Amino acid sequence: MKFTRKASAHWKGTGKDGSGTVSTQSTVLDKTAYSYKTRFEDGVGTNPEELIGAAHAGCFTMQLSFLLSEKGYTPGHLHTEAKVTFEDGSITSIQLDLKGTVEGISESEFGEIAEKAKAICPISKLLNTTIELTAILM
Repeated sequence: MKFTRKASAHWKGTGKDGSGTVSTQSTVLDKTAYSYKTRFEDGVGTNPEELIGAAHAGCFTMQLSFLLSEKGYTPGHLHTEAKVTFEDGSITSIQLDLKGTVEGISESEFGEIAEKAKAICPISKLLNTTIELTAILM
């Protein structure tokens, strides 16, 4: 399977005083604001690290669902929070915190399958940073 997805960014002004928007092909993001304040302070809008976190959490969780299904399990629910740490000009780590319900699976097997999902998720493979995972079966 091969496909291409598009997103775009528009920026006006300096890095600190300017602002911009990001949009996606699907229009889920449509001229969504981002700026110095949304990235480094608490301004209203999005930022690249938040978008990476959303992409990583979504990719990992979907990958996990596929792997669980391959093993004969049907997830009740899977919830992943991705915490992206930015430090001194670099993304230094991503912490994936997973909580899920999967009937009939042991905690150890759940953890093993989650680790595999982390390793083979396309976004994980793309990122050049430390990725940690905690997996809690509920």
